[in-house]
Amino acid sequence: MVINYPNGQPFKKSHSALKKTRAQNTIYGNRGMSLEDEINESNKYYLEHEIAVIHKKPIPIQIVDVSYPKRSAAVIREAYFKQASTTDYNGVYHGKYIDFEAKETKNKVSFPLSNFHKHQVEHMRACQKQGGICFTIVRFVLSSELFLLPADIIFEYWDNQESGRKSIPKKVIQDKGFELDYGLEPRIPYLEGVDCLISNHKF
Repeated sequence: MVINYPNGQPFKKSHSALKKTRAQNTIYGNRGMSLEDEINESNKYYLEHEIAVIHKKPIPIQIVDVSYPKRSAAVIREAYFKQASTTDYNGVYHGKYIDFEAKETKNKVSFPLSNFHKHQVEHMRACQKQGGICFTIVRFVLSSELFLLPADIIFEYWDNQESGRKSIPKKVIQDKGFELDYGLEPRIPYLEGVDCLISNHKF
């Protein structure tokens, strides 16, 4: 299937993205789950236990070409992103609006800002100005470490990247973020980090 950006340019998964997918399958093959899958399962647990209502946002795609090789099956041949997507997840927790990204890196010592798009940072900034709670769940793939990183830290490094560094040091993420430990139910108990974020920032 061909997917195009709104300007008509074809979308191609980069070689690094393909490598990342292979790395995920290798490292987490015993569970068969990506970071996104784990967050989705966690959100399902939170929903079923009436703890929070948080969902992954659908990607806005406009289908322009479909073929029907069989009566019972349709194959999408070409589609376009209707608009730039914002962040991965949003919802409500204890009456508070939650909006966040899920990102992974194979870098051992820092988290590259290139993992973000400008419109994603602008979206989080706009949500936070309206009282929303914004953050990113960061996984360091090689060490399987998970952190909840407050949006304020992302804004700080994003705004200074032209004159400063273009990544967030892991030490900063360890010091100013909240480390998340894997569990069983939920798999990623990230709302524990949100509780700390609410307490520290008095949302």
